[in-house]
Amino acid sequence: MNEQVSKKDLDREAAYAQPLETLDPAQPALFEADAVLPWFERLRAEDPVHYTPESEYGPYWSITKYNDIMAVDTNHQVFSSDYMKGGITISGGQQNFEPLPMFIAMDPPRHDVQRKAVSPAVAPSALAQMAPQIRERAAGILDGLPIGEEFDWVDLVSKELTAMTLATLFGAPQEDRRKITYWSDVVTAIPVAGGLVETLEQKLEIFGEYNAYFTNLWNEKVNAEPTGDLISMLAHHPETRNMEPREYFGNVVLLTVGGNDTTRNTISGSILALNQNPDQYAKLRNDPSLVTPMVSETIRWQTPLAHMRRTANRDIEFQGKKIREGDKVVMWYLSGNRDDEVIERPNDYIIDRARPRQHISFGFGIHRCVGNRLAELQLTIIWEEILKRFPEIRLVGEPKRTYSTFVRGYESMKVVIPAKN
Repeated sequence: MNEQVSKKDLDREAAYAQPLETLDPAQPALFEADAVLPWFERLRAEDPVHYTPESEYGPYWSITKYNDIMAVDTNHQVFSSDYMKGGITISGGQQNFEPLPMFIAMDPPRHDVQRKAVSPAVAPSALAQMAPQIRERAAGILDGLPIGEEFDWVDLVSKELTAMTLATLFGAPQEDRRKITYWSDVVTAIPVAGGLVETLEQKLEIFGEYNAYFTNLWNEKVNAEPTGDLISMLAHHPETRNMEPREYFGNVVLLTVGGNDTTRNTISGSILALNQNPDQYAKLRNDPSLVTPMVSETIRWQTPLAHMRRTANRDIEFQGKKIREGDKVVMWYLSGNRDDEVIERPNDYIIDRARPRQHISFGFGIHRCVGNRLAELQLTIIWEEILKRFPEIRLVGEPKRTYSTFVRGYESMKVVIPAKN
C-alpha cells in the first residue's frame, strides 16, 4: 500500500512541477505508467480549456471538465469530426497516408445515413437475440479457465469474449476471430521499437491484409441474401451498398475498434478495480444484483477510450478562450469522468452509486457510441457468470498497460482463481 501511495504522490508532484503554459498531457508514456490523472486534475482546477503550443501531435486544446466536454461534443456545427480535417483522434491528420473515411469521422448528413445503416445490428431486438449466445460463450470461456494457476485474464477472457462477439457481428468465421482482434490492436498501435508494430510501413502492410480479408467478406455478402450482420447490412443498404472501397474499409476499421476496445478493456478494468477496492468486491459478492450498476461504474472509472478530437470549423470564444478555425480540440473523456463538480467522489470506485450511468465514456450527441448497449450487455453477462462460479479472481502484480493516448487499456493482466477449499 505504501508503494501505491508513494507512486500517486510522485505522479502528482511531477504533474504540478510542469509549467502550466506548456503542460502536455498527450504523452503515451504517462498513460502506460497510469500517471496521467494528476495532470488532468491540475488542468480542471487551473486551466480547464488549455492550449498546449507544442507536443508530439502539434498544438492542441484540452477540454477537461465534464460540462465543457458535453458542450463541444454536442456542437457538431462548430466542432467537426470530418476525417479530411483530422478526424477523431489527436494524432489524426499526421499519418503519411490518406485518411480513411468512416462515419464517426464525418459530419451530418453523411454521418447520419451511414450510422443508420448499421444501427439495426445493435438494436434492442438484436441484442435480445444475441444475449443467450453471449452467455453460452461466456460460460464456456470461464469453465475452461485453470484453477489455482496464474494466467493472463486479458488473453483468455477479455480478448476471447469480445473476439467471439465481433466475429458474429461481422458475420465472419469464428476461427478468424483473433485476426480481427489483432487488426484492431494494429489500428490503434503507435509504431515503436519492440511494439506490436515497429514502423509505419509494417502497419500499412498489415492494413493491406486486413482490407483484403474484409473485401472478400463484402463480396460474399453482396452476392448472398441479406442477413443481420454488419457487413451484410452495409452491402445491402441503399445508402451504403455503392460506397467507395476506402469508405467501406474505414467503416470496418471503426466498427472493429469500437467493438473491441470498450468492452475488452472494461472487462479487464473490472478485475483491477475490484481488486483495488476489496470492500466493493465484497459488496458485489453479497449482492449480485449490483452487477448492472457495477458495469456502468467500471465503464466510467476505466474510460476505455481516453479522448475524442474535433477540429474548429470557425473562430469561437469558448469559456473565455479564443479557439481559432482549424484548431485541434481534444475532449478528454478520462478527465471529464473525474470531474468532482459533476460526479461525487469521482476518484473512488463505488458500485452502488445513485446515478451510475452518469459518465461520458460513450460520448454525447450524434457520435455517441452506437454499440454502447452491446458493451454493457457483454460486461453484465460475463460478471453474472463469474459470480456463479468464482468467489474471487485475484490480481497478481501490476497489469501491463497500453502505450497510447487514445486506448486506455491493458496488454496483459495476470490473475489466479483460488481453488475452493
